[in-house]
Amino acid sequence: MNVAIRISLAALLAFGLVACKKKTVRDEVEPPVDTTPPVAQTTPAGDDWSDPSALDRIPCLRQRVVYFDFDQANVRSEAQEILSCHARYLSNRSMARVTLEGHADERGSREYNLGLGERRGNAARDALTVAGASSGQLTVVSYGEERPTCTMSDESCWQQNRRVEIVYTVR
Repeated sequence: MNVAIRISLAALLAFGLVACKKKTVRDEVEPPVDTTPPVAQTTPAGDDWSDPSALDRIPCLRQRVVYFDFDQANVRSEAQEILSCHARYLSNRSMARVTLEGHADERGSREYNLGLGERRGNAARDALTVAGASSGQLTVVSYGEERPTCTMSDESCWQQNRRVEIVYTVR
């Protein structure tokens, strides 16, 4: 009986090690990186800001991802313009709600990346608030490394994963 228990425990341990093994080679195709410069139109005229369909018509509102440097939570200067545009939309639509989803690349521990994703989300929230959005309209969630957009293990892929996504929950 003692031998049967030992064999069962060894089998469970081996199964657990195989199930937890991290894949290093992935067969997924890397999505193309958008290298086009942002469109200059950032301030539409009239009531466009109060229209819920403005999210799809105004070019600066279509940009809903803000990227960060390695191991940083500071909002880049090019992201300030995007966040200012979203803040203006939010300030004109008091019912609009946004979730700021913070992400990190795969380097670092799970706990560290969750914290870094949260710091990035908070930095985006602070920039939106300074630009005119109400803090009651903003929610920050951190996914750390759990939801990568690219799964290759190289710098170009890691750059795509260091981001905050602006997700409108109510337009």
